[in-house]
Amino acid sequence: MPLRQRDGAHSHDVVTGESFVRHGPAEPRSPVILSVPHAGRDYPDALRAALRVPLAALRGLEDRHADAIALAARRDETLFVATRPRAWIDLNRAEHERDPRLDDGAWPHGAPLSAKLRSGLGLVPRRVGSAGDIWQRRLSADEVQQRIHADHRPWHAAIAAALASARARFGVAVLLDVHSMPPLGNPATAAQLVPGDRFGKSAAGRFLGRIEGVARAHGIRTMANTPYSGGHILERHGDPRRGVHAIQLEFDRSLYLDSALDQPGPGLATAVRLLRDLIDAVADEALPGAIAAE
Repeated sequence: MPLRQRDGAHSHDVVTGESFVRHGPAEPRSPVILSVPHAGRDYPDALRAALRVPLAALRGLEDRHADAIALAARRDETLFVATRPRAWIDLNRAEHERDPRLDDGAWPHGAPLSAKLRSGLGLVPRRVGSAGDIWQRRLSADEVQQRIHADHRPWHAAIAAALASARARFGVAVLLDVHSMPPLGNPATAAQLVPGDRFGKSAAGRFLGRIEGVARAHGIRTMANTPYSGGHILERHGDPRRGVHAIQLEFDRSLYLDSALDQPGPGLATAVRLLRDLIDAVADEALPGAIAAE
């Protein structure tokens, strides 16, 4: 059973499940739904016992404290924050993206392995950066299947239900999937925000136009879909023809973390204002369609 408690800052329920927390109402009050799938820091004992790398090495898989931006920027929007870490299961990978070099339940499906899988970043990551292989042993099919049932499917079911509810109420729904990225290069010229819509497949182009305009007003450089266009979450939930749009937002970690890119830093408040303005712009872009639909 989920644990229900009050969120004093926003006077809405906070619902805690096994692997994620929902902030805000089950019936969305905005066409914009927020999600943070990769900032989880609740490392289960079973994961800790199976590691061959120091626990701290797994921070390389986290969107480190990206949840801090979303939690502070949120007002009445419904927000989902994963608490399980990406090292346990990656919510932005499809169920079939299982790594045969790690997972006894991986199955051949006729197609060559994706670049992500070959690099060790499948449904359950096999490797982390320069630290190398994560696990001391292979994972059984049942272990991974249990993670799918307990963590992956409930997350996607909750996102789908919120989007469907928003679509029913407003005539349109937009998922903003909040991530973070390492600095992409020269601090003076590299993109600091990468909005992704799978090159137009997961959202109408007008939303990215509004996002890029807000970023420019904040003095933030953007590069749409490059190098991150969005993964399984956008592919699964974005359906622009039905009025359901999904956009990934990759924030440069140096915008909001300290110089070690580890803890929230002095730029957090600025990143929060940016995300808040992005939410407002996307909602403004969505609502005329919703009004027409009603």
